[in-house]
Amino acid sequence: MSNPCRVSLCITEEEDEVQPYSSKAATSSTHEVPIQNSPVKSWQWWLMVGVNMFFLIAGQTASTLLGRFYYNQGGNSKWMSTFVQTAGFPVLFIALFLFRSKTSSTQTVTSSPAPTISIPKITLIYVVLGLIIAADDLMYSYGLLYLPVSTYSLICASQLAFNAVFSYFLNAQKFTPLIFNSVVLLTFSASLLGVDEDSQGTTSISHGKYILGFLLTLGASATYSLILSLMQVTFEKVIKRETFSVVLNMQIYTALVATLASLVGLFASGEWMTLQGEMHAFQSGKLSYVMTLLWTAISWQVASVGVVGLIFVVSSLFSNVISTLALPIIPVFAVIFFHDKMDGVKIIAMLMAIWGFMSYGHQLYVDGKKGRKTTVNVEETS
Repeated sequence: MSNPCRVSLCITEEEDEVQPYSSKAATSSTHEVPIQNSPVKSWQWWLMVGVNMFFLIAGQTASTLLGRFYYNQGGNSKWMSTFVQTAGFPVLFIALFLFRSKTSSTQTVTSSPAPTISIPKITLIYVVLGLIIAADDLMYSYGLLYLPVSTYSLICASQLAFNAVFSYFLNAQKFTPLIFNSVVLLTFSASLLGVDEDSQGTTSISHGKYILGFLLTLGASATYSLILSLMQVTFEKVIKRETFSVVLNMQIYTALVATLASLVGLFASGEWMTLQGEMHAFQSGKLSYVMTLLWTAISWQVASVGVVGLIFVVSSLFSNVISTLALPIIPVFAVIFFHDKMDGVKIIAMLMAIWGFMSYGHQLYVDGKKGRKTTVNVEETS
């Protein structure tokens, strides 16, 4: 699974500014839900949240299921699977164009000019992050090949636990009892799947490859969470002025580097020579082969649009949690479409993942409530 880059930032509505969500931000004026001044605006805001949630959950679910379908029908190129996870990034230019068109007509002159950004430095950051994303996507591709999609998705839910740990060390995120509870639950959930022999399913994958898929998926989840924290550090220390368009630029250019790296891997590995035979041998036909890859790429970018939209109207942590919410949903579709085995251990692991998600989500609610209360108190005293 190529999780679209969900930058750990919060954006306030009034200035379209992104604020790092850390312990510092939580104690200042950061708020989860922008204040609405009219019923119409409130209705439009909730509609936008709902649409972006649908984009994120539907895109992530569809892309994961299509990735598994590609392997089930005879696809075997790990680099092609990696390539399509970011190759649809030009779709984000549409959102970038629409946002710039909207803000250009309403932009006002501010007293503080935008800080100067070192082009070589930011280019180096984009390249390094893009290469890490490509490696992360490759690990996800191997995991999806060697694991049943239900097992794969539940292991991916551990990214929320890794995100909490990396945010604590790199971004000064508070490690509260609720966050700790979430980390423990998600860790146990993944551990259950790692030691459960029945989670291997009914496929012909050997036990050794199953263990490799488990470790690579777990490593990919940890790497993805590290990417989020590194992006937040980049926005705090390097770019400093963090607007919605800057967030999109980060998404676009890192995806561009990851796509180019995937192409290099595809040709360097020699897998490109097998693609024609793979297309002819695809069980559903050549047209189905092309459409599967095309819609996989589009689905990931639909999810990416939902991610950026939720970052813009609510916060990045909310976007991250909604993305994790989709992961326990995917096994249900895996049972329906791929007849994955859903035994008692998987059900327990799913319930623990949902419990961990709810614990993490409740902490965000508590933080947001404190932030809004602080904002109201500041306004009253001023």
